[in-house]
Amino acid sequence: MKTILLCSDGSAFADSIYRYGAWFARRFQAEAKVLSVTDIRQKVVSTGNLSGSIGLGASEQLLDKLVSLEHEKAKLNNQRARLILQNARQVLKAEGLGEVELLNPTGFLVDCFHDFEAEADMVVLGKRGEAAEFASDHLGANIDRIVRSSSKPCLVTPQTFAPIERILLAYDGSPTGKRILNFLVDNASGFKDTEIHLLTVAKSEADDKKTQELAKAEQALQSAELNITASQLTGNPEEVISQYVKQHQISLLMMGAYGHRRIRHLVIGSTTVQLLRSSQIAMLLFR
Repeated sequence: MKTILLCSDGSAFADSIYRYGAWFARRFQAEAKVLSVTDIRQKVVSTGNLSGSIGLGASEQLLDKLVSLEHEKAKLNNQRARLILQNARQVLKAEGLGEVELLNPTGFLVDCFHDFEAEADMVVLGKRGEAAEFASDHLGANIDRIVRSSSKPCLVTPQTFAPIERILLAYDGSPTGKRILNFLVDNASGFKDTEIHLLTVAKSEADDKKTQELAKAEQALQSAELNITASQLTGNPEEVISQYVKQHQISLLMMGAYGHRRIRHLVIGSTTVQLLRSSQIAMLLFR
């Protein structure tokens, strides 16, 4: 792992984003880049039909004021972005990182994100953004679109940072699950002093295929000299995983994102979405 991209809008989740990003950057001696996109949406009200009701002169004056207001708004947005990035640099330096690259494009995060993601090995973003104080049971507007479309592991952080001491890998034997295994094996040096819990959720105790997949995964991680605890449980995946996280005081949950087609997610929901909403710990999601 060489580069970690931290996406921040300066919200209440920003500090957590920086501290989790710093944890991984230190462990893997990776470069940290902070991306803060300045939103330049213009919302000038049309005055084309006002001249007949308030007079042509008044209409022009209103338009001039609106244009002036938008220019001032743009200046404030740029100043805010600079302050966000300066704070990010200060926090990351306090966390022990050296030089940090600061990125401040203009536009929309979901539009320009992939240009910067291409050069990163991991993406870090907060569970919620600028509207964090409203509708707190919902996810941020950009989370679903970014995680679904990103080809890189996405670390979704809670509002409060907690040291990563115990990691849970929710393993289902899928190609994505095997990709997570490879990630742990390839980066084993960064997880040597961390407890790795390997959990498979089966439909029944007699699911031999799941048992065999779990055994192979456990062997692969043990071969990398990682500290492994493997378990196979039965039940609803969301409920079983949530209970396991609480019982074993898990610090980081690693799992595949959106294992079913989007149409099924719209009809019956998604384990990924439900866990993102309910979880109070960081989640590292793989596509």
